Amino acid sequence: MPNFQAMPLEYRVRNPNFAAEVERVFYKAPFVRDLGFQLAGFEAGSCETSLMLQEKHLQQDGYVHAGVQATLADHTAGTAAATLLAEGQIILTAEFKINLLRAAKGEQLYCRAQVLKPGAKLIIAEAEVFCLSGHNPELVAKAMVTLAVVDQAKQ
Repeated sequence: MPNFQAMPLEYRVRNPNFAAEVERVFYKAPFVRDLGFQLAGFEAGSCETSLMLQEKHLQQDGYVHAGVQATLADHTAGTAAATLLAEGQIILTAEFKINLLRAAKGEQLYCRAQVLKPGAKLIIAEAEVFCLSGHNPELVAKAMVTLAVVDQAKQ
């Protein structure tokens, strides 16, 4: 079978101040601040985040709650999409699907998201969530996220 490679995407930055806007948007969400998400890095079309796990992030049996993983994947994908917005636009999640691949137990979650389709009205991104226990990262979840591009003035 041939070794197929996805075509590398060329992302167009539409806001010259996108870095400051991305940081503002990332930390402005009260729910995200309360959970303790941290912005690890970003560039046009991609984002990486992390979360130091605490007891409040766990479910009844001591594993990371699925809602925490889903929120991390969604917010990271949304931030990756936000890097491509024009000034005056916002991003809203229209749909997402997450596959929880294995139970997550460790000290930290790390998520990376990449825009797959940078559309004018809808942006499609994927996110991968890793759980770190010691120095061993393990892929624990994968999400596909559809995000709507909305003009803030119309809200």
